[in-house]
Amino acid sequence: MDASWLTFIGKASYLLAAALFILGIKRMASPVTARRGILQAGVGMVIATLATFALTGTHNLGWILAGLAVGIIPAWWSGRRVAMTDMPQMVALYNGMGGGSAAAIGAVELLRFAGVGAAPSMSTLVLGIVGALIGSVSLTGSLIAWAKLDGRLDKRFTFPGQQVANTIVFLAAVAAGAALLFQLEVPLVIAFFALALLFGVLMTLPIGGADMPVVISLYNALTGLAVAFEGYVLQNEALIIAGTVVGAAGTLLTRLMAKAMNRPISNVLFSNFGGGGAAQEISGSQKPIDAADAASLLYLAEKVIIVPGYGMAVAQAQHKIWELTQQLIKRDKDVKFAIHPVAGRMPGHMNVLLAEAGVPYDLIADMEDINPEFPTCDVAIVIGANDVVNPVAKTDPSSPIYGMPILDVSLARQTIVIKRGKGTGFAGIENALFYADNTRMLFADGQEAANRLIAELKGIDAGGGH
Repeated sequence: MDASWLTFIGKASYLLAAALFILGIKRMASPVTARRGILQAGVGMVIATLATFALTGTHNLGWILAGLAVGIIPAWWSGRRVAMTDMPQMVALYNGMGGGSAAAIGAVELLRFAGVGAAPSMSTLVLGIVGALIGSVSLTGSLIAWAKLDGRLDKRFTFPGQQVANTIVFLAAVAAGAALLFQLEVPLVIAFFALALLFGVLMTLPIGGADMPVVISLYNALTGLAVAFEGYVLQNEALIIAGTVVGAAGTLLTRLMAKAMNRPISNVLFSNFGGGGAAQEISGSQKPIDAADAASLLYLAEKVIIVPGYGMAVAQAQHKIWELTQQLIKRDKDVKFAIHPVAGRMPGHMNVLLAEAGVPYDLIADMEDINPEFPTCDVAIVIGANDVVNPVAKTDPSSPIYGMPILDVSLARQTIVIKRGKGTGFAGIENALFYADNTRMLFADGQEAANRLIAELKGIDAGGGH
């Protein structure tokens, strides 16, 4: 085939791939169309990859196929096996890989030009350095986020003068990058990447666990920007478009997540949120309840709101909770699920779990829609949620989560909290809701608690009611 026709087909394929990327991300915004959106974006990536072969030729084909195998096979295997509780860690890892790939492109190009003693155009060099900086920060920052989510690192790590040290490292990385504009030498390239990678580690270490959903979405945005910049360096339209779309979507999501926590992004990055603090002492005690009494409350209730959290994911209890919900609906109860924007360990975590269990979308309500309904709720069931229902966010200015919008579970007439023990949430603070007069604690694994409640409800029916 004539080279001009190959070029035309390749460019047209990039345009088609870009359309599929945009449509795919748009459809990922809704649980109803998310699966279709993921498939569309995947098809777009396959088209873009094949188009790249058409435009650049198939030299080094062996290395290319080996790289594809190294990427595809482990990703397919791990994606099939990963538990839903580990999905946030996988997202953080894959996001880091994207940033690392952009940084690697920048490193190869900078080292190549340093080796031949010739520099590209100033615009190409600037974007290559900026993309490499952002990609490096995203790589190591995402790896630290993964380690925190996976319990391999403490939720926060601080030392005196940390922000000053971080600023110095960042400015040193920027200075090294600026120096590369005038003196493209291998030792300077190595120093630049070492500083950029170090800054990603230092920036993420002090951030508390409660901020991890925001951090993940922020690094997703940074990865997209890095890919777009390096796409310009390679003059690859598919990378430019895909990176720009991902960067824009990640930026919007980060802003939405920060807004959901009522905190500016700068506060997330530099205030060590979620690390605990000198909070006011909580009076009262946690009052346990057994499954039989909890089932009686549910049997007599007319309106029930279920609030899922990360503990539901750990217990893999979403299917049993849906079975319990079906039992309540059969008894003419008005049942809804209340979702906080930052519940779980990544954006949309609870929506994914509930969709996996088959919960209809019309039963799932966002925080702004469901909060006015808590005062008329007879029983609220909290399963695995902690910080997102903690009323000290509204009442205690000394609390590290003060100002964060929460689900108003404390306004329900009765609350049943399903929890394995008396531990604190991911922010590391006590939950005043658990000590409230209208709250009862059902200490059990999520699946076990749901099974008991289902059995007790059926027993009440068999016994003619209470």
